[in-house]
Parts: sequence; structure tokens; C-alpha cells
Amino acid sequence: MAFSRVLLGFLGLFFTAGALLLMFLTLLGGARNSVPLNEIYFLQVDTSNIPGAPAVSRWTFWNICAVGANGKSDCGSSYPDFPFDPPSHRNFDTTTNIPADFIGTNHYFLTSRFSFPFLIIALFFGVVSLFTGFLAMCTRIGSYISSLMAWISLIFQIITTCLMTAVFVQGRNKFNANGQNASVGAKSFGFMWTAVACLFLACIMYCLGGSVGSKESGYSGREHRRRGFFSSQRSNSVRSNKEANP
Repeated sequence: MAFSRVLLGFLGLFFTAGALLLMFLTLLGGARNSVPLNEIYFLQVDTSNIPGAPAVSRWTFWNICAVGANGKSDCGSSYPDFPFDPPSHRNFDTTTNIPADFIGTNHYFLTSRFSFPFLIIALFFGVVSLFTGFLAMCTRIGSYISSLMAWISLIFQIITTCLMTAVFVQGRNKFNANGQNASVGAKSFGFMWTAVACLFLACIMYCLGGSVGSKESGYSGREHRRRGFFSSQRSNSVRSNKEANP
């Protein structure tokens, strides 16, 4: 029983740590021009016909990056929660050769901006679950607390990943329809959806760890109390009979 709880708690820790690593890599993609961060992006578009834009642009959480001769991102200044809004002053500040669906709407701006805070919340609860996961290997309450934190992290991670997928897949389709070759970043989306799966498995492992031995211990406890109650009554009856019939 104890070994099962340790094993399940360790598996929960393993999946939680794996999810957090992938989430942090996605969050920091584009923040620095170093491997692997300069290989992680959400959307790559041929923007050579847009005035003032790089020949090829990549969107990350921090900026729009040009693509160097080595195929890696070449990013400039970083700004947290950088929006996906091509015609605005935050991106290209022009409507020339920008797909018409991006003009006059806040849909892409708002959807992309909400992804960042939701990911931060998912990371916070994921980190809490990681630390309480050490208790999950030895206590049932630790397993349940870790499971609760992991479930909250999973919910926000699903929201973040769905928002990202929706806005950048839509953006890719709009640019492709406008004759500008576009593709989503396989690494960033692969990391985020894999993190969803890892968090889900961590939740299951923690729940199983908390349930190990619960029925057996509860049953034996009730039996002990029941046995104690009737044993007391039987002892009192025998004592009364002896006093009545010395």
C-alpha cells in the first residue's frame, strides 16, 4: 500500500514536472535569441510585401521576430503579453497588404492577449502542485491537495491552449487566403497540447494515490468501533449476571 502511494506520487510529480517544462519553454519562446528559445513561435508568415515588416515574421508571447539566414528567430526588444494584431501600431502599423479580416476588429488582439495571463495562472498552480507532490508520496492529504492544484492548472492550461490554437490557426488561414504563405509553430503547439496531456495524467496519478488504502482503513476502523461497542455491552451483561447470581 505504501509503495503504491509512493509510486503514484512519483508519477504525478514526473508528469507535473514535464508539463511545467514544456509550458515554460513555450512561455519564454522568443524572449532570447538562443537555442531552443529562438526556435519556438506561434505563427510564421511571409510578410515581405508589408511595408516595414521583415521578409518573414514570427509571433511569440514577447515580440515579432525576423528570421535569420540560419532559420532561427532574430528577435529584438521584448514586451510581455505581445498581441497578435497585424494592422495595429503594436505590430506593423499599416493596412497595406494586411488581410481584410484583421482590419477593424479586436478579436485577434483580445484573444491573443488573454492567453498570456491564463498561462501564468496555470504555471502558478502547476508549481504549487509540484511542491505539494512530494507530500503526495507519503500522505493521502498530500495527494488530494496536489490533485486539486493540478486540476486547476489543467483547466487554465486548456483555456490557454485553446485560445492560442483558435487565434493563430485563424490567422494562418487568413494570411494563406491572402496569398501570404503562413504556418503555425509545431513546437509551441506540440509543447502546449503535450502539457495538457501531462497535467491530466498527473491529476489521475494524484487521485489514485489519495485513494490507495482508503476503503481498507475505513472498513477496519468501523469494524473496530463496532466490535468495541458490542464487547463493552457483553462485558457489562456478564458482570451484571455475576452480581445477580453470586
